[in-house]
Amino acid sequence: MLAASPKAERDDTTLKAAPVDSAAALLPLVVLQNRSDFLRAARAKRVPCGAFLLQARKRDETEPGGLRVGFTCSKKVGNAVIRNRAKRRLREIARAELPRAGLPGWDYVLVGRADRTISEDFAKMRADLNRALKKIHGAQT
Repeated sequence: MLAASPKAERDDTTLKAAPVDSAAALLPLVVLQNRSDFLRAARAKRVPCGAFLLQARKRDETEPGGLRVGFTCSKKVGNAVIRNRAKRRLREIARAELPRAGLPGWDYVLVGRADRTISEDFAKMRADLNRALKKIHGAQT
């Protein structure tokens, strides 16, 4: 019988931001966990994309700094397996694109869409996220 491997120690609230050889790798993406943060982002700017919806808000100066990101998929997306697959895809595009195109002091929430988040071409999703970030930030970037 196989012995259970010890649980790997890791911090679930921080994603690796970019490849190690990139300067953006030093910028951690802090994952939103509080419902209130998601609700504040839902009342802020929105940009619909084909496979997801991007919500973004600029935080007050009194709130902790850095780049924060959240991911959500409702039951309309599918069962738990499908929702988790969709969130993994959203996490990966955020990990790849937000350090380059996102701004510190902002909260971003990526909302998965039924049938689209898991089936959309990955390169198109990355391009959609870049376009959405440019639209939200306008001349600020």
